[in-house]
Amino acid sequence: MAFESLADKLQDTFKFLKGKGKLSEKDIKDAMREIKLALLEADVNFMIVKKFIKTVSERAVGEEVMKSLTPGQMVVKIVNEELTSLMGEKVEKLDFASQPPTVIMLCGLQGAGKTTMAGKLGNFIKGKGKRPLLAACDIYRPAAIKQLQVVGGQLDIPVFSMGQEDPRIIAREALKEAQVKGYDVLIIDTAGRLHIDEALMDELEDVKGIVKPHEILLVIDAMTGQDAVNVAETFDKKLDVNGVILTKLDGDSRGGAALSVRAVTGKPIKFVGVGEKLTDLEEFHPDRMASRILGMGDVLSLIEKAQLNMDEDKMKKLESKMRKNEFDLEDFLDQLQQMKNMGPIGDLLKMIPGMNSKAMKGIDVDEKEFVRLEAIIQSMTPEERKNPQLINANRRKRIALGSGSTVNAVNKLLKQHAQTKKMMKQFNNPAFAKKMKKGGMGLPF
Repeated sequence: MAFESLADKLQDTFKFLKGKGKLSEKDIKDAMREIKLALLEADVNFMIVKKFIKTVSERAVGEEVMKSLTPGQMVVKIVNEELTSLMGEKVEKLDFASQPPTVIMLCGLQGAGKTTMAGKLGNFIKGKGKRPLLAACDIYRPAAIKQLQVVGGQLDIPVFSMGQEDPRIIAREALKEAQVKGYDVLIIDTAGRLHIDEALMDELEDVKGIVKPHEILLVIDAMTGQDAVNVAETFDKKLDVNGVILTKLDGDSRGGAALSVRAVTGKPIKFVGVGEKLTDLEEFHPDRMASRILGMGDVLSLIEKAQLNMDEDKMKKLESKMRKNEFDLEDFLDQLQQMKNMGPIGDLLKMIPGMNSKAMKGIDVDEKEFVRLEAIIQSMTPEERKNPQLINANRRKRIALGSGSTVNAVNKLLKQHAQTKKMMKQFNNPAFAKKMKKGGMGLPF
């Protein structure tokens, strides 16, 4: 997971600071040294680290911190603010044209994931109620055109292609197609190379001149580390890019590219690829990312994922059933399937404040368990799902056999469901609710 090693080291440092009632200048100096080493190990640009440490140190030894009742927390607050500032402070949205189509040109080196990103971006834009068109302008990489067509087919997004024709001609004709057929957005997938060369840049400059894109987005593989910054600088000098998309951020535990690109190029990170699914694309929120790094969680992103992947009508019906204590196994199966759409459970847990990678080490998140639970419930008849009390010993054997599991696993699921219903019944009890509000259950309400 992105920033995992950096997050662990920073959180250890802050744990030390929070444990002290007062901070001396030596304490601050020692903490800054640890933060500096953590950032360098995360592959953050050296000059950026130097400037970052200088700024944080100056603020941390100020009167506001030294006289604070909780100086350790004040230092965390300062680091949080400076990390957010380093990554851009605010969300940078796509700039849509007042007169469609909006033209978005993707560029970058071969292997960065441009073609897949074209589909992901198209899907994101489609989710905003717009009609995107993908243009296949990478004629050099074997199967690049076919790959874009497959991705477009999976997402039900049309793809414009002209085979091995000159990319400049394809781009021009794709723009005409978008204008004639009323597409809101044209996303151009351009060719990349294994390294930057003059021929690549000339072609990209020509395509830019022909389609006059509203957005030029540079796709960078986050796992390339410091080299990502060099690539960004070169492309920006030639094309004047509007923003950056970082791919494979979920696969880099260091995350230095995300912390360096904005500071070196001055260009905002607009999106991050956080998984292999075509839906795994997020707008980049500097403040939320800073919170994740410092172990403060990211509840807003968690809520957005839930809103995006969970059916609102189903949630309302479920709430009504829960209030009436009518939560059956059919509802449980539906919730499992909706949760799976939100992404890996381990990643979702890390968005909860305090659930950092160290806290997660004691928790065994087995994604296959969801598959096993689904199989058990799907092996039941509709009547059994609605009335689990009908499931006797013979039925349990049949369900276990049909789901490829054991009778013990079936028993465990039924027990969990019974306990959940019992808990819901308690929550719906006015006396129980009153007791909870008074803190009678030992809860912090």
